[in-house]
Amino acid sequence: MKTLTTKWYSIAEQYHRYKPYTLKNFMQIPHLSMLSEEQIFAIQVVARVFPFRTNNYVVNELIRWEDVPNDPIFILNFPQKEMLLPHHFEQLSELIKRGAHEEEINDKVMKIRFELNPHPAGQLECNIPVLDGMEMRGMQHKYKETVLFFPSHGQKCHAFCTFCFRWPQFINMSEIKFAMKEIELLIRYVRKHPEVSDILFTGGDPLIMSTKMLSSYINPVISANLEHVTTIRIGTKSLSYWPYRFITDHDADELLELFRRIVQSGKNLAIMAHFSHPRELMTEAVQRAIERIKDTGAQIRTQSPILAHINDDPNVWAQMWRMQVKLGCIPYYMFQARDTGAQYYFGVSLERAWRIFREAYKQVSGMARTVRGPVMSAYPGKIEMLGVSEINNEKVFVLRMLQGRDPNWVLRPFFAKYNGNAIWIDELEPIFSERFLFQNQCQ
Repeated sequence: MKTLTTKWYSIAEQYHRYKPYTLKNFMQIPHLSMLSEEQIFAIQVVARVFPFRTNNYVVNELIRWEDVPNDPIFILNFPQKEMLLPHHFEQLSELIKRGAHEEEINDKVMKIRFELNPHPAGQLECNIPVLDGMEMRGMQHKYKETVLFFPSHGQKCHAFCTFCFRWPQFINMSEIKFAMKEIELLIRYVRKHPEVSDILFTGGDPLIMSTKMLSSYINPVISANLEHVTTIRIGTKSLSYWPYRFITDHDADELLELFRRIVQSGKNLAIMAHFSHPRELMTEAVQRAIERIKDTGAQIRTQSPILAHINDDPNVWAQMWRMQVKLGCIPYYMFQARDTGAQYYFGVSLERAWRIFREAYKQVSGMARTVRGPVMSAYPGKIEMLGVSEINNEKVFVLRMLQGRDPNWVLRPFFAKYNGNAIWIDELEPIFSERFLFQNQCQ
Protein backbone atom coordinates (compact mmCIF):
# COMPACT_ATOMS: atom_id res chain seq x y z
CA MET A 1 0.00 0.00 0.00
CA LYS A 2 3.04 2.26 -0.16
CA THR A 3 1.61 4.27 -3.07
CA LEU A 4 -1.58 5.23 -1.25
CA THR A 5 -2.27 8.61 0.25
CA THR A 6 -2.74 9.21 3.96
CA LYS A 7 -6.43 9.71 3.26
CA TRP A 8 -6.82 6.19 1.95
CA TYR A 9 -4.84 4.80 4.86
CA SER A 10 -7.42 6.37 7.17
CA ILE A 11 -10.22 4.75 5.19
CA ALA A 12 -8.38 1.44 5.42
CA GLU A 13 -8.22 1.92 9.18
CA GLN A 14 -11.97 2.55 9.31
CA TYR A 15 -12.62 -0.62 7.28
CA HIS A 16 -9.61 -2.39 8.72
CA ARG A 17 -10.45 -5.69 7.14
CA TYR A 18 -12.99 -7.43 4.99
CA LYS A 19 -15.73 -8.94 7.16
CA PRO A 20 -18.16 -11.35 5.51
CA TYR A 21 -21.63 -12.05 6.84
CA THR A 22 -23.31 -15.38 6.07
CA LEU A 23 -26.17 -17.44 7.45
CA LYS A 24 -23.93 -18.35 10.39
CA ASN A 25 -23.19 -14.83 11.62
CA PHE A 26 -25.47 -12.32 9.87
CA MET A 27 -27.34 -11.62 13.11
CA GLN A 28 -24.23 -9.70 14.20
CA ILE A 29 -25.28 -6.91 11.83
CA PRO A 30 -26.68 -4.22 14.15
CA HIS A 31 -29.12 -2.87 11.56
CA LEU A 32 -31.08 -6.13 11.55
CA SER A 33 -32.70 -5.16 14.83
CA MET A 34 -35.13 -3.12 12.74
CA LEU A 35 -36.45 -6.27 11.02
CA SER A 36 -39.28 -8.35 12.42
CA GLU A 37 -38.83 -11.93 13.59
CA GLU A 38 -40.82 -13.04 10.56
CA GLN A 39 -38.46 -11.23 8.20
CA ILE A 40 -35.39 -12.69 9.91
CA PHE A 41 -36.87 -16.18 9.74
CA ALA A 42 -37.59 -15.76 6.02
CA ILE A 43 -33.93 -14.90 5.41
CA GLN A 44 -32.90 -18.00 7.36
CA VAL A 45 -35.24 -20.24 5.37
CA VAL A 46 -34.34 -18.96 1.90
CA ALA A 47 -30.62 -18.92 2.71
CA ARG A 48 -30.84 -22.69 3.15
CA VAL A 49 -31.53 -22.97 -0.58
CA PHE A 50 -29.64 -20.05 -2.11
CA PRO A 51 -26.14 -18.90 -1.15
CA PHE A 52 -26.03 -15.91 1.18
CA ARG A 53 -22.99 -13.75 1.75
CA THR A 54 -22.62 -10.02 2.26
CA ASN A 55 -19.95 -7.88 3.91
CA ASN A 56 -19.24 -4.80 5.98
CA TYR A 57 -18.83 -2.50 2.96
CA VAL A 58 -22.22 -3.44 1.51
CA VAL A 59 -23.87 -3.20 4.91
CA ASN A 60 -22.31 0.12 5.92
CA GLU A 61 -21.89 1.94 2.62
CA LEU A 62 -24.43 0.70 0.09
CA ILE A 63 -27.64 -0.30 1.85
CA ARG A 64 -29.95 2.50 2.96
CA TRP A 65 -31.37 0.87 6.03
CA GLU A 66 -34.13 3.44 6.42
CA ASP A 67 -35.60 2.06 3.17
CA VAL A 68 -35.36 -1.62 4.15
CA PRO A 69 -37.00 -4.00 3.27
CA ASN A 70 -37.57 -2.22 -0.06
CA ASP A 71 -34.04 -0.94 -0.51
CA PRO A 72 -32.69 -2.32 -3.83
CA ILE A 73 -29.23 -3.15 -2.48
CA PHE A 74 -30.77 -4.97 0.48
CA ILE A 75 -32.85 -7.03 -1.95
CA LEU A 76 -29.72 -7.58 -4.07
CA ASN A 77 -27.85 -9.08 -1.10
CA PHE A 78 -30.33 -10.51 1.41
CA PRO A 79 -32.49 -13.53 0.50
CA GLN A 80 -36.16 -12.65 0.09
CA LYS A 81 -39.09 -14.88 1.03
CA GLU A 82 -40.58 -14.58 -2.46
CA MET A 83 -37.45 -16.04 -4.04
CA LEU A 84 -38.91 -19.44 -3.20
CA LEU A 85 -42.20 -20.64 -4.60
CA PRO A 86 -44.86 -20.55 -1.87
CA HIS A 87 -45.07 -24.33 -1.53
CA HIS A 88 -41.28 -24.63 -1.34
CA PHE A 89 -41.11 -21.99 1.37
CA GLU A 90 -43.90 -23.61 3.38
CA GLN A 91 -42.39 -27.09 3.14
CA LEU A 92 -38.96 -25.94 4.25
CA SER A 93 -40.13 -23.56 6.97
CA GLU A 94 -42.34 -26.28 8.44
CA LEU A 95 -39.35 -28.61 8.75
CA ILE A 96 -37.26 -25.92 10.42
CA LYS A 97 -40.02 -24.87 12.82
CA ARG A 98 -40.63 -28.39 14.06
CA GLY A 99 -36.93 -28.99 14.59
CA ALA A 100 -36.54 -31.68 11.94
CA HIS A 101 -33.25 -33.55 11.73
CA GLU A 102 -30.64 -31.73 9.66
CA GLU A 103 -30.47 -34.61 7.20
CA GLU A 104 -34.20 -34.32 6.49
CA ILE A 105 -33.90 -30.56 5.98
CA ASN A 106 -30.93 -30.98 3.65
CA ASP A 107 -32.79 -33.59 1.59
CA LYS A 108 -35.65 -31.15 1.07
CA VAL A 109 -33.21 -28.35 0.24
CA MET A 110 -31.51 -30.45 -2.44
CA LYS A 111 -34.84 -31.44 -3.99
CA ILE A 112 -35.84 -27.78 -4.21
CA ARG A 113 -32.50 -26.82 -5.74
CA PHE A 114 -32.76 -29.40 -8.50
CA GLU A 115 -36.20 -28.04 -9.40
CA LEU A 116 -34.64 -24.61 -10.00
CA ASN A 117 -32.74 -25.47 -13.21
CA PRO A 118 -29.30 -25.10 -11.60
CA HIS A 119 -27.33 -25.05 -14.87
CA PRO A 120 -29.31 -23.35 -17.65
CA ALA A 121 -28.43 -22.82 -21.32
CA GLY A 122 -26.78 -26.20 -21.87
CA GLN A 123 -23.80 -25.40 -19.65
CA LEU A 124 -23.32 -29.03 -18.67
CA GLU A 125 -24.56 -30.70 -21.83
CA CYS A 126 -23.03 -28.59 -24.58
CA ASN A 127 -20.51 -26.05 -23.28
CA ILE A 128 -17.82 -28.26 -21.75
CA PRO A 129 -14.87 -28.64 -24.14
CA VAL A 130 -12.87 -31.84 -24.63
CA LEU A 131 -9.09 -32.15 -24.78
CA ASP A 132 -7.55 -35.45 -25.85
CA GLY A 133 -10.76 -37.26 -24.95
CA MET A 134 -11.03 -35.65 -21.50
CA GLU A 135 -13.82 -33.27 -20.49
CA MET A 136 -12.53 -29.92 -19.23
CA ARG A 137 -15.13 -29.37 -16.50
CA GLY A 138 -13.53 -26.12 -15.35
CA MET A 139 -13.95 -24.55 -18.77
CA GLN A 140 -16.72 -23.61 -21.17
CA HIS A 141 -16.44 -23.03 -24.90
CA LYS A 142 -19.81 -21.98 -26.25
CA TYR A 143 -18.79 -19.32 -28.78
CA LYS A 144 -15.83 -20.02 -31.02
CA GLU A 145 -13.96 -16.81 -30.12
CA THR A 146 -14.22 -17.04 -26.33
CA VAL A 147 -13.20 -19.64 -23.75
CA LEU A 148 -14.36 -19.34 -20.15
CA PHE A 149 -12.05 -20.58 -17.40
CA PHE A 150 -13.25 -21.14 -13.82
CA PRO A 151 -10.20 -21.06 -11.50
CA SER A 152 -10.87 -23.39 -8.60
CA HIS A 153 -9.62 -20.82 -6.07
CA GLY A 154 -11.98 -18.16 -7.40
CA GLN A 155 -15.34 -19.80 -6.80
CA LYS A 156 -16.56 -17.33 -4.20
CA CYS A 157 -17.45 -13.64 -4.27
CA HIS A 158 -17.04 -10.78 -1.83
CA ALA A 159 -20.84 -10.90 -1.59
CA PHE A 160 -23.46 -12.99 -3.37
CA CYS A 161 -26.17 -11.48 -5.54
CA THR A 162 -29.56 -12.94 -4.74
CA PHE A 163 -30.35 -13.27 -8.46
CA CYS A 164 -27.07 -15.01 -9.33
CA PHE A 165 -27.46 -17.49 -12.18
CA ARG A 166 -24.32 -19.32 -11.06
CA TRP A 167 -25.64 -19.94 -7.56
CA PRO A 168 -24.75 -23.70 -7.71
CA GLN A 169 -21.06 -22.68 -7.70
CA PHE A 170 -21.40 -21.55 -4.09
CA ILE A 171 -23.29 -24.42 -2.47
CA ASN A 172 -22.71 -28.10 -1.88
CA MET A 173 -23.52 -29.28 -5.40
CA SER A 174 -20.07 -30.41 -6.46
CA GLU A 175 -21.42 -32.73 -9.15
CA ILE A 176 -22.55 -29.72 -11.20
CA LYS A 177 -19.88 -27.22 -10.20
CA PHE A 178 -17.39 -25.76 -12.66
CA ALA A 179 -13.81 -25.39 -11.39
CA MET A 180 -10.29 -26.19 -12.55
CA LYS A 181 -6.78 -25.85 -11.14
CA GLU A 182 -4.77 -26.93 -14.16
CA ILE A 183 -3.96 -23.79 -16.14
CA GLU A 184 -1.70 -25.92 -18.37
CA LEU A 185 -4.78 -27.69 -19.73
CA LEU A 186 -6.34 -24.36 -20.66
CA ILE A 187 -3.18 -23.36 -22.51
CA ARG A 188 -3.01 -26.69 -24.35
CA TYR A 189 -6.65 -26.43 -25.34
CA VAL A 190 -6.41 -22.83 -26.55
CA ARG A 191 -3.22 -23.60 -28.47
CA LYS A 192 -5.19 -26.22 -30.42
CA HIS A 193 -7.97 -23.72 -31.15
CA PRO A 194 -6.59 -20.75 -33.10
CA GLU A 195 -10.12 -19.37 -33.47
CA VAL A 196 -10.05 -18.37 -29.78
CA SER A 197 -9.26 -14.68 -29.34
CA ASP A 198 -10.60 -14.12 -25.80
CA ILE A 199 -10.05 -15.92 -22.50
CA LEU A 200 -12.52 -15.00 -19.78
CA PHE A 201 -11.53 -15.76 -16.19
CA THR A 202 -14.78 -16.07 -14.32
CA GLY A 203 -16.40 -17.76 -11.35
CA GLY A 204 -17.48 -16.95 -8.72
CA ASP A 205 -15.18 -13.98 -8.81
CA PRO A 206 -11.50 -14.41 -9.72
CA LEU A 207 -10.65 -11.26 -7.75
CA ILE A 208 -11.57 -12.97 -4.49
CA MET A 209 -8.19 -14.67 -4.91
CA SER A 210 -4.95 -13.21 -3.65
CA THR A 211 -2.85 -11.54 -6.33
CA LYS A 212 -0.27 -14.30 -5.95
CA MET A 213 -2.88 -16.95 -6.69
CA LEU A 214 -4.46 -14.99 -9.55
CA SER A 215 -1.00 -14.48 -11.05
CA SER A 216 -0.41 -18.24 -10.99
CA TYR A 217 -3.31 -18.56 -13.44
CA ILE A 218 -2.71 -15.51 -15.62
CA ASN A 219 1.09 -15.34 -15.89
CA PRO A 220 1.37 -18.71 -17.70
CA VAL A 221 -1.22 -17.53 -20.23
CA ILE A 222 0.59 -14.31 -21.08
CA SER A 223 3.91 -16.20 -21.21
CA ALA A 224 2.61 -18.96 -23.48
CA ASN A 225 3.01 -17.03 -26.74
CA LEU A 226 -0.62 -17.53 -27.73
CA GLU A 227 -0.58 -14.89 -30.44
CA HIS A 228 -4.17 -15.54 -31.49
CA VAL A 229 -5.36 -14.64 -27.98
CA THR A 230 -5.71 -10.87 -28.00
CA THR A 231 -7.93 -10.24 -24.97
CA ILE A 232 -7.92 -11.34 -21.36
CA ARG A 233 -11.22 -10.73 -19.60
CA ILE A 234 -11.87 -10.90 -15.86
CA GLY A 235 -15.49 -11.12 -14.76
CA THR A 236 -15.95 -9.50 -11.36
CA LYS A 237 -18.38 -7.85 -8.96
CA SER A 238 -15.57 -6.67 -6.68
CA LEU A 239 -15.82 -3.04 -7.77
CA SER A 240 -19.37 -3.02 -6.46
CA TYR A 241 -18.97 -5.17 -3.36
CA TRP A 242 -15.37 -4.62 -2.24
CA PRO A 243 -13.59 -1.77 -4.08
CA TYR A 244 -10.86 -1.86 -1.44
CA ARG A 245 -9.54 -4.86 -3.37
CA PHE A 246 -7.96 -2.23 -5.63
CA ILE A 247 -7.10 0.35 -2.97
CA THR A 248 -6.18 -0.85 0.50
CA ASP A 249 -6.07 -4.65 0.47
CA HIS A 250 -2.58 -5.83 1.38
CA ASP A 251 -1.83 -6.83 -2.22
CA ALA A 252 -3.86 -4.16 -4.05
CA ASP A 253 -0.78 -2.59 -5.62
CA GLU A 254 0.46 -6.00 -6.74
CA LEU A 255 -2.93 -6.65 -8.37
CA LEU A 256 -2.71 -3.43 -10.35
CA GLU A 257 0.85 -4.30 -11.34
CA LEU A 258 -0.45 -7.62 -12.68
CA PHE A 259 -2.97 -5.68 -14.76
CA ARG A 260 -0.12 -3.54 -16.13
CA ARG A 261 1.89 -6.64 -17.04
CA ILE A 262 -1.05 -8.03 -19.00
CA VAL A 263 -1.43 -4.79 -20.94
CA GLN A 264 2.32 -4.45 -21.49
CA SER A 265 2.41 -8.00 -22.87
CA GLY A 266 0.32 -6.75 -25.76
CA LYS A 267 -2.99 -8.20 -24.58
CA ASN A 268 -6.13 -6.15 -24.15
CA LEU A 269 -7.33 -6.44 -20.55
CA ALA A 270 -11.07 -6.03 -20.05
CA ILE A 271 -12.53 -5.93 -16.55
CA MET A 272 -16.11 -7.14 -16.98
CA ALA A 273 -17.66 -5.28 -14.07
CA HIS A 274 -21.14 -6.06 -12.76
CA PHE A 275 -23.07 -2.99 -11.62
CA SER A 276 -26.76 -3.50 -10.91
CA HIS A 277 -27.69 -0.12 -9.45
CA PRO A 278 -26.31 3.45 -9.62
CA ARG A 279 -25.64 3.47 -5.88
CA GLU A 280 -22.83 0.97 -6.42
CA LEU A 281 -21.03 3.71 -8.40
CA MET A 282 -21.51 6.52 -5.90
CA THR A 283 -19.01 5.84 -3.14
CA GLU A 284 -15.62 7.50 -3.06
CA ALA A 285 -14.02 4.07 -2.75
CA VAL A 286 -15.44 2.66 -5.99
CA GLN A 287 -14.60 5.82 -7.92
CA ARG A 288 -11.02 5.68 -6.67
CA ALA A 289 -10.82 1.98 -7.54
CA ILE A 290 -12.04 2.63 -11.08
CA GLU A 291 -9.45 5.37 -11.49
CA ARG A 292 -6.64 3.07 -10.34
CA ILE A 293 -7.71 0.28 -12.72
CA LYS A 294 -7.88 2.65 -15.69
CA ASP A 295 -4.37 3.89 -14.87
CA THR A 296 -3.06 0.39 -15.65
CA GLY A 297 -4.32 0.55 -19.25
CA ALA A 298 -7.19 -1.86 -18.62
CA GLN A 299 -10.69 -1.07 -19.82
CA ILE A 300 -13.82 -1.57 -17.74
CA ARG A 301 -16.99 -2.83 -19.40
CA THR A 302 -20.21 -2.91 -17.40
CA GLN A 303 -23.19 -5.23 -17.40
CA SER A 304 -26.16 -6.36 -15.33
CA PRO A 305 -29.48 -8.10 -15.67
CA ILE A 306 -32.65 -6.08 -15.50
CA LEU A 307 -34.22 -7.13 -12.20
CA ALA A 308 -37.65 -6.65 -10.71
CA HIS A 309 -37.48 -4.92 -7.29
CA ILE A 310 -33.94 -3.65 -8.00
CA ASN A 311 -33.50 -1.78 -11.29
CA ASP A 312 -36.64 -2.19 -13.41
CA ASP A 313 -36.88 1.54 -14.06
CA PRO A 314 -35.56 3.41 -17.14
CA ASN A 315 -34.36 6.32 -15.03
CA VAL A 316 -32.22 3.97 -12.94
CA TRP A 317 -30.56 2.55 -16.04
CA ALA A 318 -30.05 5.95 -17.67
CA GLN A 319 -28.46 7.28 -14.50
CA MET A 320 -26.24 4.21 -14.21
CA TRP A 321 -25.03 4.41 -17.82
CA ARG A 322 -24.32 8.14 -17.55
CA MET A 323 -22.32 7.61 -14.37
CA GLN A 324 -20.37 4.76 -15.94
CA VAL A 325 -19.43 6.88 -18.95
CA LYS A 326 -18.44 9.78 -16.69
CA LEU A 327 -16.14 7.43 -14.76
CA GLY A 328 -14.58 6.11 -17.97
CA CYS A 329 -16.39 2.76 -18.13
CA ILE A 330 -18.07 1.26 -21.20
CA PRO A 331 -21.74 0.20 -20.88
CA TYR A 332 -21.91 -3.28 -22.40
CA TYR A 333 -25.03 -5.36 -21.69
CA MET A 334 -28.46 -5.28 -20.14
CA PHE A 335 -29.32 -8.96 -19.67
CA GLN A 336 -32.56 -10.73 -18.94
CA ALA A 337 -32.64 -12.63 -15.64
CA ARG A 338 -31.71 -16.19 -16.60
CA ASP A 339 -34.06 -19.15 -16.43
CA THR A 340 -32.66 -20.47 -13.17
CA GLY A 341 -32.95 -19.92 -9.44
CA ALA A 342 -35.43 -17.21 -8.49
CA GLN A 343 -36.19 -15.98 -12.01
CA TYR A 344 -39.90 -15.86 -11.20
CA TYR A 345 -39.14 -13.23 -8.53
CA PHE A 346 -36.53 -11.17 -10.38
CA GLY A 347 -37.67 -11.68 -13.97
CA VAL A 348 -39.11 -8.86 -16.08
CA SER A 349 -41.13 -9.64 -19.20
CA LEU A 350 -39.32 -9.23 -22.50
CA GLU A 351 -41.70 -6.54 -23.66
CA ARG A 352 -41.37 -4.53 -20.45
CA ALA A 353 -37.59 -4.97 -20.43
CA TRP A 354 -37.42 -3.68 -24.00
CA ARG A 355 -39.58 -0.67 -23.15
CA ILE A 356 -37.39 0.12 -20.12
CA PHE A 357 -34.25 -0.27 -22.23
CA ARG A 358 -35.67 1.97 -24.95
CA GLU A 359 -36.75 4.71 -22.54
CA ALA A 360 -33.34 4.64 -20.83
CA TYR A 361 -31.51 4.59 -24.17
CA LYS A 362 -33.39 7.71 -25.30
CA GLN A 363 -32.02 9.60 -22.28
CA VAL A 364 -28.30 9.08 -22.93
CA SER A 365 -25.78 10.27 -25.47
CA GLY A 366 -24.04 8.12 -28.04
CA MET A 367 -21.18 7.52 -25.60
CA ALA A 368 -23.47 5.28 -23.53
CA ARG A 369 -25.13 3.65 -26.52
CA THR A 370 -22.45 1.00 -26.66
CA VAL A 371 -24.84 -1.02 -24.50
CA ARG A 372 -26.94 -3.84 -25.97
CA GLY A 373 -30.17 -5.08 -24.51
CA PRO A 374 -32.29 -6.59 -23.35
CA VAL A 375 -30.34 -9.77 -24.10
CA MET A 376 -31.06 -13.38 -23.18
CA SER A 377 -27.91 -15.43 -22.69
CA ALA A 378 -29.78 -18.56 -23.70
CA TYR A 379 -29.04 -22.07 -24.91
CA PRO A 380 -28.54 -21.17 -28.60
CA GLY A 381 -26.66 -17.94 -27.87
CA LYS A 382 -27.16 -14.30 -26.97
CA ILE A 383 -30.59 -13.24 -28.21
CA GLU A 384 -31.45 -9.55 -28.33
CA MET A 385 -35.03 -8.33 -28.05
CA LEU A 386 -35.27 -5.65 -30.75
CA GLY A 387 -38.86 -4.69 -30.06
CA VAL A 388 -42.54 -5.16 -30.78
CA SER A 389 -43.80 -4.61 -34.31
CA GLU A 390 -46.85 -5.33 -36.43
CA ILE A 391 -46.79 -7.43 -39.58
CA ASN A 392 -49.95 -8.22 -41.55
CA ASN A 393 -52.00 -6.67 -38.74
CA GLU A 394 -50.47 -9.04 -36.18
CA LYS A 395 -48.23 -8.00 -33.28
CA VAL A 396 -44.90 -9.80 -33.26
CA PHE A 397 -41.63 -9.79 -31.34
CA VAL A 398 -38.55 -8.90 -33.39
CA LEU A 399 -35.34 -10.54 -32.18
CA ARG A 400 -31.84 -11.27 -33.41
CA MET A 401 -28.81 -13.31 -32.43
CA LEU A 402 -25.83 -11.31 -31.17
CA GLN A 403 -23.85 -14.51 -30.59
CA GLY A 404 -24.61 -18.09 -31.47
CA ARG A 405 -23.34 -21.62 -31.16
CA ASP A 406 -23.40 -21.45 -34.95
CA PRO A 407 -21.76 -18.20 -36.15
CA ASN A 408 -24.06 -18.24 -39.18
CA TRP A 409 -26.93 -17.26 -36.90
CA VAL A 410 -25.29 -13.99 -35.83
CA LEU A 411 -27.25 -10.79 -36.62
CA ARG A 412 -29.99 -12.70 -38.39
CA PRO A 413 -33.33 -11.20 -37.33
CA PHE A 414 -36.23 -13.49 -36.60
CA PHE A 415 -39.79 -13.19 -35.37
CA ALA A 416 -41.91 -14.67 -32.62
CA LYS A 417 -45.59 -14.55 -31.80
CA TYR A 418 -46.43 -11.71 -29.47
CA ASN A 419 -46.45 -12.79 -25.82
CA GLY A 420 -46.61 -9.92 -23.36
CA ASN A 421 -45.88 -12.18 -20.39
CA ALA A 422 -42.86 -14.04 -21.77
CA ILE A 423 -39.58 -13.64 -19.90
CA TRP A 424 -37.44 -16.17 -21.80
CA ILE A 425 -37.01 -17.55 -25.28
CA ASP A 426 -38.53 -20.91 -24.26
CA GLU A 427 -41.86 -19.14 -23.77
CA LEU A 428 -41.93 -17.81 -27.33
CA GLU A 429 -43.33 -19.48 -30.43
CA PRO A 430 -42.07 -18.91 -33.98
CA ILE A 431 -44.23 -17.09 -36.48
CA PHE A 432 -43.95 -17.19 -40.28
CA SER A 433 -42.05 -20.49 -39.93
CA GLU A 434 -42.39 -23.80 -38.13
CA ARG A 435 -39.35 -23.30 -35.92
CA PHE A 436 -36.69 -20.79 -34.94
CA LEU A 437 -33.46 -20.93 -36.92
CA PHE A 438 -31.54 -22.39 -33.96
CA GLN A 439 -33.92 -25.08 -32.74
CA ASN A 440 -32.84 -28.71 -32.32
CA GLN A 441 -29.12 -27.96 -32.52
CA CYS A 442 -26.45 -28.65 -29.91
CA GLN A 443 -22.84 -28.39 -30.97
